[in-house]
Amino acid sequence: MEIMQTLKPFESIWNFVLLLLVSYPILGAFAWFIGVLCYQLIYRHRHKDDIEFQPLTPEEQPFITIMIPAHNEEVMIENTINYLMNNLNYEKYEVLVTDDGSTDETPAILERLQNVYDNLRVVTIKKNQGKAHAFNVGVGFARGEFILSNDADSIPEPDALWKYMSYFMGEEHANTAAVTANMDVQNRSTIIAKSQTVEFSSIVGVIKRSQVSALGNMYAYSGANTMYRRDALIDVGLFRQDRATEDISIAWDHQLNGWTTVFSPDILFYMNVPENLDALYHQRKRWAKGGTEVLLTNFKRVVSHPGKYLKQWAFITDQTLSIIWSLFFFVSTLIFLISLVTFFFTGNYERVYHMFCMAFIFVTFEMFAGVLQLLSALIVDDRGRKFKYLIFMPLYMLIYWQVNALALVTTLIPAVKTILGYGSGTWVSPVRKHHTE
Repeated sequence: MEIMQTLKPFESIWNFVLLLLVSYPILGAFAWFIGVLCYQLIYRHRHKDDIEFQPLTPEEQPFITIMIPAHNEEVMIENTINYLMNNLNYEKYEVLVTDDGSTDETPAILERLQNVYDNLRVVTIKKNQGKAHAFNVGVGFARGEFILSNDADSIPEPDALWKYMSYFMGEEHANTAAVTANMDVQNRSTIIAKSQTVEFSSIVGVIKRSQVSALGNMYAYSGANTMYRRDALIDVGLFRQDRATEDISIAWDHQLNGWTTVFSPDILFYMNVPENLDALYHQRKRWAKGGTEVLLTNFKRVVSHPGKYLKQWAFITDQTLSIIWSLFFFVSTLIFLISLVTFFFTGNYERVYHMFCMAFIFVTFEMFAGVLQLLSALIVDDRGRKFKYLIFMPLYMLIYWQVNALALVTTLIPAVKTILGYGSGTWVSPVRKHHTE
């Protein structure tokens, strides 16, 4: 009897932990839904006078370097450079391509384009050493005080450069390290690609808005299109070259060193996204690994000074719970399936019915919370123009969440190896197709 009394507190703790794990996706969706409401109703109105987009005259324009780290980008890079040279409403800029050991036709394309555009420069790196390394090398050659990181398959809206500058100019913005824009899908040729329009609205439209409104900073830039203050890059020692995602790492390096990070939902850029599940999974593995690496890199520093890094606890807690929940999700799913098969073949149909009912209740609550999050995202993002993509919501909620959870689980050990000094920043460009949309 005494033993049972002793175990009761532990049973209560276990039940609480189990309830937290089961309801984590639901609580998370509600939290982001509340966050976007706070952004729209409070933060945006308090800061509406902070940024007023005003076109800059050529005399007012700071010089910008648009940097494209490239490795085997023969499919997209010519279209991207042609767009950047001919479609931007800005005069004082250059395009600097750091060719990171390309073995396809990329060098030949770049050589030909240099004869066309005077403000196109190319730095050739003989051996592929990764995007972060290519970017760090490029910083040494960049002429601009501000550097726009632009992937070889991404294009910003025509007004993006002078809009970006609105967040840097003036004494009140002297501490701004970087501004990341609002991403959208460029290649909408498959269902997988189109459905990512919904996902990007969910991630960018809700999570980043929630972070800046509640915490004043965000915890990941977009590597595909972010404007950096060159001095801020140098201040934190440039990009970490052994990380899976250089953009997540440097966002943390900036905020932990006192810089301000900004998300601008009113600056759009368009990027190529994976068009099949295999490519999607490999992309999410890189993102998941980068997030875990950031957690492991900064955990001790944040925990050692909880008062100083109070705002960082939100990410630390969320990322930790995400990893634990992903592990729990796959273990519990396996147990569920084994139990279901066992009860079915032993004739215990009452238990089978009960399990299906419980699963239905959980999925219903999860879908309801997810619908609230996605609806709020699609309404506020790009002035509601993405609302038509709500039709792809079931695909996102039934497939993408599982893909992201699987990516977290499978990259946990590789992320630990990176922190122990066995990481590599080399990259393999995804297979891409030409797109006319």
